[in-house]
Amino acid sequence: MTTYPSIFNDVIGPVMRGPSSSHCAASLRIARICRDLMGHSIQRILIEFDPNGSLATTHKSQGSDMGLFGGFLGWEAFDERLPESEKYLDMAGIELYFQIHDIGANHPNTYKITLHNKKEVHQLIAISTGGGMIEVLSIDGAAVSMAGDYFETLIFCERPKKVLAFLKSCISYDELTFHEGESLFIKIKAQAFPDTSICDCLRAMEDVTDIKFIHPVLPIKARKNLEVPFITCNEMLAYNTHQNKSLWELAVDYESARGQISPTEVFEKMREITRIMGAAIEQGLQGTHYEDRILGSQSPLFKQKMDTQQLVGGDLNNRIILYVTAMMEVKSSMGVIVAAPTAGSCGALPGAVLGTAHGLQVEEDEIVKAMLAAGLIGVFIAAHATFAAEVGGCMAETGSGGGMAAAAIVGLRGGTLEQALAAASLALQNALGVICDPIGNRVEAPCLGRNVMAASNALACANMALSDFAALIPLDEVIETMKAVGDQIHYTLRCTNLGGLSVTASAKAIETMLETLPILPARNC
Repeated sequence: MTTYPSIFNDVIGPVMRGPSSSHCAASLRIARICRDLMGHSIQRILIEFDPNGSLATTHKSQGSDMGLFGGFLGWEAFDERLPESEKYLDMAGIELYFQIHDIGANHPNTYKITLHNKKEVHQLIAISTGGGMIEVLSIDGAAVSMAGDYFETLIFCERPKKVLAFLKSCISYDELTFHEGESLFIKIKAQAFPDTSICDCLRAMEDVTDIKFIHPVLPIKARKNLEVPFITCNEMLAYNTHQNKSLWELAVDYESARGQISPTEVFEKMREITRIMGAAIEQGLQGTHYEDRILGSQSPLFKQKMDTQQLVGGDLNNRIILYVTAMMEVKSSMGVIVAAPTAGSCGALPGAVLGTAHGLQVEEDEIVKAMLAAGLIGVFIAAHATFAAEVGGCMAETGSGGGMAAAAIVGLRGGTLEQALAAASLALQNALGVICDPIGNRVEAPCLGRNVMAASNALACANMALSDFAALIPLDEVIETMKAVGDQIHYTLRCTNLGGLSVTASAKAIETMLETLPILPARNC
């Protein structure tokens, strides 16, 4: 099935705190849906992970627990209380248990969550698909598909025939389906919840036992018969025949159609996101502090070396390294960042684009255009490959960020559409096969170095493309290759903490050291 990613849902976003979007933001969104499923009343939670997936070894250290706890409490992904979310969960009197055993998971980021209160029990299985995106696969044993981009109403009923007939006669909806598992329920996907009078009529029907309202967790909603002008580079080039639009203008066309929002709204939303990125970099340059991390605040020291001309290389590339480092340090100190396309790769794109733009003294509107161009490259990757390191290694994260940044830098320098696509292709070609092997089970190292590598690669590839170097392999084919290569990377090298640098003696010593810090322990039953 073809998917139509949104720039703001899937590529540049969410705005969040935490080390990993596929752990922190995704788990928070899953937990928000759990909270709605329980009518905001939760007393006991059992969370189960598969030992062969990534979450068994990373759920605590990479922020899944933090995100889950915040989501169960109904918080946003940027809530300042998130680092202490377990304390607040305790204060709310919610009992929490973890089990790690074979749950038959087919995806490395699978959550099996059973929720209890005094009157009901529900079970939900969901996956994190990368960059904060999710899919709920089942509720109470019944197969569903929920991405958090609809208003979804669940009507629990014993005999659905009369209820379905009533709903079809009086409401508008995008999808109306009946699901049979341990519970029987009708699911309505729509642009809004049924109005109060309809719900009152439903509650009065003897077959209806309960109604649940599952709110959207994504900023850009989906709709029935959603169409976009293109979903591959080849389709985009065909669409652009005789229009001669630049990459950022094509991005606006795409996102405006995808989200059913005006071009001005698209542009201003990206302006807001760009400013959040800039604020994070400024915060990082002032120095950051957080106890539970491997690397201290290094960007101020780097800046001092830059200012006193003690570094080798061009000022622009060093500025990029500085900005990447500052952004990653804010992420690691639980500051507010933008997952672009993920939290683990949040430094490469803004570091490269803002570093280049500030070095060239480019106006803000041009930076926004560059970010939009980057977002469209990310749409193609999201649609046909992945941003999840658990699926495609670090190639999927920093590799993607570098490819997006390369196209954006070409735009900043006034390059052509063809040059922007060539730059993205070259940068992605250079990232094929990069593994994900975090040291000490933290999203810091070698993550920082790989973000720097991706940003520096982006600058180099942008200059190559601006000089009309031949990319040889079209971007669509490179993205297809990314997917194929990711499938071949061994699971121990895909963010599981089971291979590569993660299992060196020094990494294990760091991991042991971090475990001695005074952090609230995860509870296991």
